[in-house]
Formats: sequence, C-alpha cells, structure tokens
Amino acid sequence: MNTLRIAGGQVLRPDATVEDADVLVDRDEGTILDIGADLDADADETLDAAGCLVTPGLVNAHCHVAMTLLRGYADDKPLDAWLREDIWPAEGALTPEDVRAGAELGLVEMIKSGTTAFADMYFHVPEIAAAVEEAGLRARLGHGVVTLGKDDADARADIDESLDVAREFDGAADGRIRTAAMPHSLTTVAEEYLREFVADAHDEGIPVHYHANETTDEVDPIVDERGERPLAYAKELGMLTGDDFLAHGVHVDDAEIDLLADAGTGVVHCPASNMKLASGMAPVQKLLDAGVTVGLGTDGAASNNDLDMFDEMRDAAMLGKLAADDASAVAAPDVVRMATAGAADLAVVDLDAPHLAPANDLVSHLAYAARGSDVRHTVCDGRVLMRDREVLTLDEDAAMARAREAIASLRERV
Repeated sequence: MNTLRIAGGQVLRPDATVEDADVLVDRDEGTILDIGADLDADADETLDAAGCLVTPGLVNAHCHVAMTLLRGYADDKPLDAWLREDIWPAEGALTPEDVRAGAELGLVEMIKSGTTAFADMYFHVPEIAAAVEEAGLRARLGHGVVTLGKDDADARADIDESLDVAREFDGAADGRIRTAAMPHSLTTVAEEYLREFVADAHDEGIPVHYHANETTDEVDPIVDERGERPLAYAKELGMLTGDDFLAHGVHVDDAEIDLLADAGTGVVHCPASNMKLASGMAPVQKLLDAGVTVGLGTDGAASNNDLDMFDEMRDAAMLGKLAADDASAVAAPDVVRMATAGAADLAVVDLDAPHLAPANDLVSHLAYAARGSDVRHTVCDGRVLMRDREVLTLDEDAAMARAREAIASLRERV
C-alpha cells in the first residue's frame, strides 16, 4: 500500500472538535485510512503538520474559474449592466486558449488557498477539463447555456453542446471530474428550451445547475409574466430535484425555501459577489433552519475578486448575521461545514501567524481569521498538490505569465 502521513498537527473532526492527531492516507485510493496519535512512521511520504490544523479540503460550489482573466476588468456596476456592457462582450472574444490560461491561473489560486473541489459553469469546457486533470483537483463541470438573443438553431446547438460535454467528461481525470447540465438561469434560457433541456438531462441521470433569484431583476419578470415565483416555475420545469443545485438564492421567500427543503435541492451562497454587485443578502439562516443544504461559492473572480474560500466563509458569517439581524446567526461551525461538507480531501492550515493567535477556538479562527495564504499543504485524491506553499502540479509562474499575455490580447480584440 502506498501511504501518505500528515504528522504532528491537530485535526478538525466532522463534529467540529479538534484533537492532536496524525492522518494516514491511502494514496492509491485517495481515502483516509486512520486518524490518531503516532500513526505509521514508515509511510511512503510524510507531510509535516507541526503547528498546523488539518481540515477537509474546501469546496467552491459555484464559480467560473476562467474569469480570473477578467479580475478587475469591470467593477462597481450593477449585475445587468456589468454583464451586458462589459463581461459578455469580453467573453464573446475569448478563445479556447484564453479559457485554458484563465483556468490554470484559477486552479493555482485555489490549490494555494486549500480548495480541492469546485463546480464550474463556463464554455470551452474541454480546456477547463484538461487543466483540472493536470492540476489534480476535483470538479463538477458544465457548459453554460444562454438562448437569449439566439435563433433556434444556435439555441439548440448551445443546449446540445452542454449535454455532449456532460456525457463526455463525466468520470474524466480518473473520476475526479463529474458533470452537470447548466442552463445559465431561468431568465436567460427560454421556457421551451428549458423544458426539453432539463427533461433530456434528467432522463440520462445528469444533474442540473443554474443561477436563480440572484437579483430582483431575475425575480420580477417571472412574477410579472407568470404570476408565480421563480422557484415555483423551476419546479414546474422539473429543476428542483435532490440532484440539482442552484447558485445564489438571494431573493427567495418562505414558500420558495419550503420548496427547496421539500425537494432536497441545494443552494450555493456567494456572499462576496452578492455584496459587490449589490444583489442583496440571502436568508442563509432561514435556509439552514428549514433544512436546505447550503454550500459556499466564490462566483467568478470578476465579481469577487478572488477565489479564496476563507474570505467567503468570513463574508458568509458576517453577511448572514446582518441579514438575520442576529449576531448568533450563521455561526462559525455552520460556515465551516458549508465550505467543507462532503469534501474528500485535505488542507493543512499553518497556525503560526499573529492573526491566528491565541488559539482560543480554531473553528472560529477558520471562519473569521484564517486566510488562503495560511494554507501550507493541499492534498487531493491522495496526491500532494502543494507542499510548503509550493504548487507541485502546475507551474505557478508560467500560469501567471500566460494569463497576463491572454488578457493583453483579449483587450486588443475587444
């Protein structure tokens, strides 16, 4: 057996307790064999975790990783104007090579900040899949579909591409890549296409991921035209199942929260993006109290402007309290669970920093004080992706250089 020992640190348990322990990992299977004191000193590889906390790898449950190229490209505008005037025109000029460059930069950023799995909606997905395979991360990938402004042939071609991508890449990278069908939103994909698209995806066992209730501009048109709330409409379309998940859910009412809870549909909260675009404050504590599964995502780096999930935990806790008008809402253990639940991998957080002292409550520190730059080692599927802050699977300097070249070229084309 090929084993990895993470030695000399403290370990965060699923029940949010912390203990002094080593972790022994089966590198071939990518699974944890044991957690305890003085584990196998003859492991094939050892990571020093002295002075560190070993945590589950972080899960970025909604992002657009190649949008690292557009970090700082357009800021301080509301969502609709930001998309139509700046982002969509730039994205229309992106080449597959651009997307690969942006994806590699984003993957380096995520590895360096302890994220080991992410869900991504974008285009030129084969390039993103290739980057994920090389980087060693886990991902759920999908081609985002927009039919707005397209004729029937182009709309159907977009849908076909999303389904083809979901079929082709599910199980790629030795099983580290899974897929989903990804209509952009309930307002950017016409009803006739949504009905067929979702039904076809579910018939093949493909989950569906989409934006919903992000802004009032996404809610009001559906209410005005249909006389019903967006998630009631989504239910009619078959888009609320236990395998599906939606991003944002900022403007959901109590009836929609009940629909989500009854269906088992997950919601990905993106607090930094929601604040930056003034989209609103999601009722996260209400969602949690109702039993809705809530994850955390950064959204794209153009609206965040980073992929650091530690920032996202802090933002989620702070904004959740403000939204609920309750300092006890969205507590530290809840946001840590939201960022790590279901994680199969490991991040090792170095506690030797002034902003993490004294160690009164390490779960609190993860939620409120830790930073991505505190991560010392990152392990995914039994493989060490970063050791002592050095990314081992991608060339960090080369990724940054390619991204700079890509955005310079893109600016000229746009």
